[in-house]
Amino acid sequence: MGTESIDVLSGCAVIVRGQPRGGPPPERQINLSNVRAGALARRAVQGQPDTKDTPDEPWAFQAREFLRKKVIGKEVCFTVENKTPQGREYGMVYLGKDTSGENIAESLVTEGLATVRREGIRGNNPEQARLCDLEDQAKAAKKGLWSEGGGAHTIRDLKYTIENPRNFVDSLHQKPVNAIIEHVRDGCIVRALLLPDYYLVTVMLSGVKCPTFKREADGSETPEPFSAEAKFFTESRLLQRDVQIILESCPNQVILGTILHPNGNITELLLKEGFARCVDWSMAVYTQGAEKLRAAERSAKERKVRIWKDYVAPTANLDQKDRQFVAKVMQVMNADAIVVKLNSGEHKTIHLSSIRPPRLEGEEKNKDKDKRFRPLYDIPYMFEAREFLRKKLIGKKVNVTVDYIRAATSAMETGGVPAFPERTCATVTIGGINIAEALISKGLATVIRYRQDDDQRSSHYDELLAAEARAIKNGKGLHSKKEVPIHRVADISGETQKAKQFLPFLQRAGRSEAVVEYVFSGSRLKLYMPKETCLITFLLAGIECPRGSRNMPGGMQVAEPYSEEATFFTKELVLQREVEVEVESMDKAGNFIGWLHIEGVNLSVALVENALSKVHFTAERSSYYKTLLSAEETLWANYEEKPKEEVAQLTEEKERVAKYRAVYVTEITDGLHFYAQDVETGTKLESLMESMRGEIAAQPPVEGSFSPRRGDFCIAKFGDGEWYRARIEKVESPAKVHVYYIDYGNREILSSTRLAALPPAFSTRTLPPQATEYAFAFIQVPQDDDARTDAVDSVVRDIQNTQCLLNVEYSGIVCPHVTLQFADSKDDVGLGLVKEGLVMVDVRKEKHLQKMVTLTGICNLCALKCTSLFPSRASDGSQFVLL
Repeated sequence: MGTESIDVLSGCAVIVRGQPRGGPPPERQINLSNVRAGALARRAVQGQPDTKDTPDEPWAFQAREFLRKKVIGKEVCFTVENKTPQGREYGMVYLGKDTSGENIAESLVTEGLATVRREGIRGNNPEQARLCDLEDQAKAAKKGLWSEGGGAHTIRDLKYTIENPRNFVDSLHQKPVNAIIEHVRDGCIVRALLLPDYYLVTVMLSGVKCPTFKREADGSETPEPFSAEAKFFTESRLLQRDVQIILESCPNQVILGTILHPNGNITELLLKEGFARCVDWSMAVYTQGAEKLRAAERSAKERKVRIWKDYVAPTANLDQKDRQFVAKVMQVMNADAIVVKLNSGEHKTIHLSSIRPPRLEGEEKNKDKDKRFRPLYDIPYMFEAREFLRKKLIGKKVNVTVDYIRAATSAMETGGVPAFPERTCATVTIGGINIAEALISKGLATVIRYRQDDDQRSSHYDELLAAEARAIKNGKGLHSKKEVPIHRVADISGETQKAKQFLPFLQRAGRSEAVVEYVFSGSRLKLYMPKETCLITFLLAGIECPRGSRNMPGGMQVAEPYSEEATFFTKELVLQREVEVEVESMDKAGNFIGWLHIEGVNLSVALVENALSKVHFTAERSSYYKTLLSAEETLWANYEEKPKEEVAQLTEEKERVAKYRAVYVTEITDGLHFYAQDVETGTKLESLMESMRGEIAAQPPVEGSFSPRRGDFCIAKFGDGEWYRARIEKVESPAKVHVYYIDYGNREILSSTRLAALPPAFSTRTLPPQATEYAFAFIQVPQDDDARTDAVDSVVRDIQNTQCLLNVEYSGIVCPHVTLQFADSKDDVGLGLVKEGLVMVDVRKEKHLQKMVTLTGICNLCALKCTSLFPSRASDGSQFVLL
């Protein structure tokens, strides 16, 4: 019968089995008839002191090796000639499917590796007679057992133990070692003979664990599901095969390694076929790429094979758009949590997967109980972690991949500890950098250790572990042996006496750097002053902002209209951003009053421009009074007083106002925003520029005399050799100064030698900046870089340096959103982009804008009677199809 040989017990005994059908097939031991090979070495039975180790008999190992290389993994045919009462079977084994193949016993005798049993020989037994003839020939040729010297050199120096296994493994430097797999205990644990020094060692596969056979108290073994199948999978591929083993580690006397066979890596194969799962504790030492093992396991999970047949992915209930998306970071909540803004405008809290922020340990928790505890400053490295995330992420677009949703926990489940709400845990990347990994590599967070069966973890968990190992090795952050950084931050909010002492210093300082820590309302903020290491409450000067609801002695005071919108506007613009403040005075409660600037934008002016605040009379004595008035006048210029009956009607249903004005488009940004000048004031700008250049020509500035500082207004020499008004946005070095041309909207990096002070007669008080930033209304800016570039190129080609008609539709966080028409044809620019398939429609929720883009299939952008655009909701509710 045709079978496969899977094990060679000695030079004269093999184990064979048939083809598997629904599981591991039965095995049979066949002892070769009429021949005998030397006995292999045997180890003394543990626990029985009367037994001893026995060495190889001469030529025994060579006989086993000859037979192993002949039959292992090969199809063989065998005949059974005799069966003892004890069940031992004797017969002949042939290579191939029938008895016409090579007779293994004859080959052994021919090579002098086995002797023939001559006792009881019968004359009518031709097979036995032939064996005797072959043995006589081997003797005459002095082969094997019949060679001179007795064969002492063929006895192995077999080593069952290693005196210092850790040093032994380290000495190999993770170089592949030739070996023979002698025994398979289960799918991931084998007994191997290391060559050429004959070390017999037990090796556990690094990074994985297979189902095992649990030993019970009575000595019996209970197989876990798929344990027998996993063992058969490894046996059928490795048992008694020539392999290479990379010995990778030796923790607790257990040797971890990777077995490499010419046909593949058994570790990866076990995972891919669902016979094993990844284990974190040994994954770290795996040298062939942990990501390959995770990918193999992920493949088995997705196919739900074997041990994963009941597997349910942590994000199985999420749509693709909820599993992976691009969002803008608005706030850093903690060292492991951020708030992002989705394309829909919704804000969502995201927790970084599998990391734990800095926390107090042991005795530190009991220190300074009387002191007001402030986690951000009092927990070591918490401030550094928050600052790392803030500087890296605030205001930036990031890629979010949700790894799992951690369910909410009740107080009962946490032993009385306050409950945690549901958490969305994700991997957040920016510019290809995993933020969690970067945080851990700097020692500003640690990796959470999970139960082996806990699948709710980061999709890049191994990279996090590796980053933590590097941080520990290099003594970074939390793992440093140096003294922890101490942040002595004074909170003088509401401390009138301290504020009075601090006020003159801030007034003399002019513009001071600050970080917005909290936004109470549209005009009330808490600031951290890094140079002064203090926290202050800051009120915006020159404006009167709507007040929100608050507790008063007489009860809850109702919020004024638009107070929430003002707070939201301020949060979006400045929360956790680096700003500059000018302190003018303080109130009776110890709150500082002044002006706040962010990237050249005065927050007070921005609130007025967006109709979220009005100018307060106290602004009259400020240098920003004219700018505030100009902003307010511009806002009211579009206001048209209605008859009382119309006003009453508008209170019920606000209508869209289409009041177009002529503008000249000067610059298009990469983000599909544009800058434009009002045509009405164009002559004023031309007159100012002509006068300014005349004065500069008469009194040229001294080259190199100007010292640039961020936020200052200046004049800059453009590429055409002419001078223009500009504002300094950033100073990297004297040779790299970032400037923004305030009348045209373009930006440039110049040397300070091409900059000079702005003559007072031509300042922004004389003529406000003429370039205003706008965004297209009802348009979704493509997230894909290539698609966005195509849209920008189209807009540049159509409208840059041309006169258009502009109408403000609604306010935005950064700038007004407008519709734009070509001056000659009155065709809408945004609608043209939609028709060309370059952008998608952004459906607004405001009732008075519903007529602009409706779900019934008619697009009335800019009051154009256009019936070519039929928005059609896709499955995710956001896609629109152009018909």
